[in-house]
Amino acid sequence: MTDTQASGSSAPRMSVRTQYVKDFSFENPNSPRSLSQSVNERPAITLDVDVETRQLGGPHYEVALRITIDAKRAGTQMFVAELLYAGLFALENFPPERIEPVCRIECPRILFPFARRIIAETTRDGGFPPLLLDPINFSHLYRQYLDQRVTEAEQPVQESSEVADAVSEGTAP
Repeated sequence: MTDTQASGSSAPRMSVRTQYVKDFSFENPNSPRSLSQSVNERPAITLDVDVETRQLGGPHYEVALRITIDAKRAGTQMFVAELLYAGLFALENFPPERIEPVCRIECPRILFPFARRIIAETTRDGGFPPLLLDPINFSHLYRQYLDQRVTEAEQPVQESSEVADAVSEGTAP
């Protein structure tokens, strides 16, 4: 008999069912000119990372990393990369309040090294030095996500109070 059977409760368990490229685009619009520019000047890199989650039914969740990279050197577009890299995860025996943090922190941590490799190999195959993305603090991204949700939840209240003020002042449309 296992420990979980003996205690009568099951410990939370996460498993990766599969990982996949859901969408990917790499644009090298100014080649070959952009490839012959001085490699001594570092390009300006703009990186945007987002985590998308959705429940697929039962314990199954799709978690996707959306990574967008824009690289310019001296105002000239070097490349643009957009990757949506996803995984299918089974989250079993998790308390409901732990599902979202696991989907937005732990699952992306598992996916990130694979997405990083795709970006590095593609930029190298595009004629540039491989772009090695720095590790991402998914806990920080999750806190930003929660802050944004709070801000969005407060928006209608502010708009309603502005309309109420306008009505009471007689300036409403």
